[in-house]
Amino acid sequence: MKGGERDLLIQILGFLCISHSVGYSHSPLSHQPAERSGEDVDIILTRLKGVKAFQRFHPSLLLQICSCAFYEYLEKVFRQGDIGTSWYAVLSGSLDVKVSETANHQDAVTICTLGIGTAFGESILDNTPRHATIVSRETSELLRIEQREFKSLWEKYRQCMAGLLAPPYGAMESGSNNDRESLRCKKLQRGGKVMRNAILSRAPHMIRDRKYHLKTYRQCCVGTELVDWLVQQSTCVHTRSHAVGMWQALLEEGVLNHVDQELGFQDKYLFYRFLDDEEEDTPLPSEEEKRESEEELPETILFLAQIGPDALLRMILRKPPGQRTGDDLEIIYDELLHIKALSHLSNTVSLIPPLQHWTHVKLSLLLPVFNQGEEGTSWYIIQKGSVNVVIYGKGVVCTLHEGDDFGKLALVTDSARAASIVLREDNCHFLRVDKEDFNRILRDVEANTVRLKEHEQAVLVLEKSPRASTLGNIKYTVMSGTPEKILDHFLETMRMDTHHADPDDFVLMHCVFMPNSQFCQLLMAQYPFSPSDSLLFHSQERLEYAVTSKRRVLNLALRWSAVHTHHLQEEQAALTFLEELYGSVSSDSRILRALKDFVPDLEKVVKLHIDVKSQKVLLREFSNGDERLAQKQPIRNCDEILLKVYCSDHTYTTIRVAVAATGREVTSAVADKLASNDDLLLVHLSSAGEKQMLKPNDVSVFSTLSINGRMFACPRDQLNALTPLPDQEGPSAGSMSSFELMSSKDLAYQMTLYDWELFSCVHEHELLYHTFGRQSFRRTTANLDLFLRRFNQVQLWVVTEVCLCGQLSKRVQLLKKFIKIAAHCREFKNLNSFFAIIMGMSNPAVSRLTQTWEKLPSKFKKFYAEFESMMDPSRNHRAYRLTVTKIEPPIIPFMPLLLKDMTFSHEGNKTFIDNMVNFEKMRMIANTIRAVRHCRSQPFNPEVCQPNKNHAEVRGYVRKLCVIDNQRTLTTLSYRLEPRRT
Repeated sequence: MKGGERDLLIQILGFLCISHSVGYSHSPLSHQPAERSGEDVDIILTRLKGVKAFQRFHPSLLLQICSCAFYEYLEKVFRQGDIGTSWYAVLSGSLDVKVSETANHQDAVTICTLGIGTAFGESILDNTPRHATIVSRETSELLRIEQREFKSLWEKYRQCMAGLLAPPYGAMESGSNNDRESLRCKKLQRGGKVMRNAILSRAPHMIRDRKYHLKTYRQCCVGTELVDWLVQQSTCVHTRSHAVGMWQALLEEGVLNHVDQELGFQDKYLFYRFLDDEEEDTPLPSEEEKRESEEELPETILFLAQIGPDALLRMILRKPPGQRTGDDLEIIYDELLHIKALSHLSNTVSLIPPLQHWTHVKLSLLLPVFNQGEEGTSWYIIQKGSVNVVIYGKGVVCTLHEGDDFGKLALVTDSARAASIVLREDNCHFLRVDKEDFNRILRDVEANTVRLKEHEQAVLVLEKSPRASTLGNIKYTVMSGTPEKILDHFLETMRMDTHHADPDDFVLMHCVFMPNSQFCQLLMAQYPFSPSDSLLFHSQERLEYAVTSKRRVLNLALRWSAVHTHHLQEEQAALTFLEELYGSVSSDSRILRALKDFVPDLEKVVKLHIDVKSQKVLLREFSNGDERLAQKQPIRNCDEILLKVYCSDHTYTTIRVAVAATGREVTSAVADKLASNDDLLLVHLSSAGEKQMLKPNDVSVFSTLSINGRMFACPRDQLNALTPLPDQEGPSAGSMSSFELMSSKDLAYQMTLYDWELFSCVHEHELLYHTFGRQSFRRTTANLDLFLRRFNQVQLWVVTEVCLCGQLSKRVQLLKKFIKIAAHCREFKNLNSFFAIIMGMSNPAVSRLTQTWEKLPSKFKKFYAEFESMMDPSRNHRAYRLTVTKIEPPIIPFMPLLLKDMTFSHEGNKTFIDNMVNFEKMRMIANTIRAVRHCRSQPFNPEVCQPNKNHAEVRGYVRKLCVIDNQRTLTTLSYRLEPRRT
């Protein structure tokens, strides 16, 4: 700030306190607040608008600050323990925040630094002593508001000022975090202008003077009309609530305002005004400005679509609990499911009660959340940002990040806070549960819990469901129990006229804690006595009970066989059970007519499994060759495979082993074939020369090979001599000449057909084996491995073709081709290949080719940006999940994300609790598997696209993609195409 401007500002604000000041000797009382003119206020307003922290304030709040604030230019100390009389904001310079355990400044620890736009002194709100000592690091300019005026502003503009008044201190982290926040603010401010200009260009009638209750509101928009307009502009706006969140983001930044300064945007007949329309006679945008806005609009909508959901959540969490709607709670619930600190909590009863009691705290730069030694009053979870944990005398002891929590121990033990929490960056967001609600939640969960015991040991834990059953009776949900008691409970409570998920969860998940042999034995034991028993007819009640019990067992058995499908053929105990049950039902149905409906269904199941079991075992070649052109069939545990295993001299032997063969069985077969007495190691050798030793107990080792990986067997002394085969390097020339004339739609269609075949072969239990470890089950996951490998193959196909294309114009054509193929894959609901292509284009070897991307037409750049936004991992891949909810099956999902969800549930929760099965964990994982089931709930219709005459050629091409899977090689090729710019 220039000297003349500073002099004028000092005179206007009133220079009340000078300490070691330089060059200012004029009277500080020349312009007291009451004496300021309109010109004075305008000068102050311009100065404040230059400080980032004040840019978000509503103009009316800024005007009031200009009217009551004072100016201080000083080098001064504010001591811990003093009673404050004013609130301060930093206009320039910097100050240190020091905290002492004894209130003695000599042992104070510096916990943070305050920079421009930060504030302190909020203790004047409740007249408590200052929490810390503030020491000026350099001559600094402060804006000061006295206690009475500040309290008045706080009462009126509490929400708006919360960003500067988070309790109690935070640390300024210079550099990238503040730069990112500054860039975000600028993008929002520019985004508001773009949206306003676009509306004036496309729908100028939306911004006009409005009359309501005899009052005229200048240049306003209606909330519902804004939502309608935004939903129509882009497919990346998924729902009306999504659009509400996007407008809320602009409202929070102050570029859009409610006419009565309400802080939440609503999809209602309410009036909102853009910041540019706040002033009278604001000129309309010029034709040049309209053209620029039209060009920027897709990128602006994409940016708002990414940050809108967070803004919507903040808005919901600011509402008082009693005002939150059912939709609001669903949005909060969806957020909480994916927060690390809550991963161990129940996703039904024990999580739902706190939903209506969550509040939201938006913390800006500075002021810690609480101090060491204070009483614990809340539990916090970091939703965004990071904090330092500070202990007196030790300084910063650790850092907590998004998903971490703090403050719970003090609530549980009713003890003082063990440390201070200090913000590391600007704009942190927290979720908070206050002590009263925290204790109530614990009481509610305990009060709704029923524990059944045998011999003083709990064998079944139930929780009262928040919803009554269809008959109005209380419904209980199984939380944990012994396998036997869980099965008993489901059979006792099963209703034949309705379909409940819990028994389905049991038959799907029981392999984790109960083998089929035990399940069959227990289920058969639940099938009551024969109706030929004469005692049966002595009591009608006894007869009805027996029939009901039999029907429940039969119902569960049919569900079980439908879930396991061909896996049952591999277990003799399961087939024996089905045959025995079928025999019993056939006999009983002659007397008990209520069982006759089950006989045909059970007969079909038994005959199917016996017929399939008698089929000859297939020989399979897994990785290469013409077998890819054949219609895919599920790979079964009992199938056998022809497997090439290489030696260090690059010779190979072909062995025939079971699909589920272990590493030990493979090495034994190789040693027999080679007549070798050496102790052989089994090694997976990648094209980059990386060696992975396979363990003797590893199951189905062949399916773990990477795309160009090969299996080697050698003595230990030859391990270092292993080198990749020449054909592992992949192609040396691209195949663009083969597929550039193929229709992008035909390519996407044939890719979808092939992906659907692979996806259809994946058994639901393979997802469990992958999550819990197939060694525990001695089962193959070959079908799932093939499907996952296809994802990697398509991704690398994109990178390989681009890096092998030496001509710049051809590379641009390739990018356009891949974007078109990705668009058609999305059209065919093949999200697996869609994501693979987009991730291939974002591979560093491709994304660094700036000359190529610069030549790409802007239309394709916009398409790519929209596609890439669907890959946004923030908020647990919210963009992808919202997209999937809008698509009807059949769908080929993004399988890596589903596996991540299952792994998250598995690793975040114990399988057994107090020697009982944690059935809540089983339910969480089963929900993810049901999502896979939903994707396949409708058959894929091959007639969705009529193939061209060269469909056989296209089909052959997409099933035999040749790729380079060595990232180092791809990067080298990329730098040859476009060397690093100096």
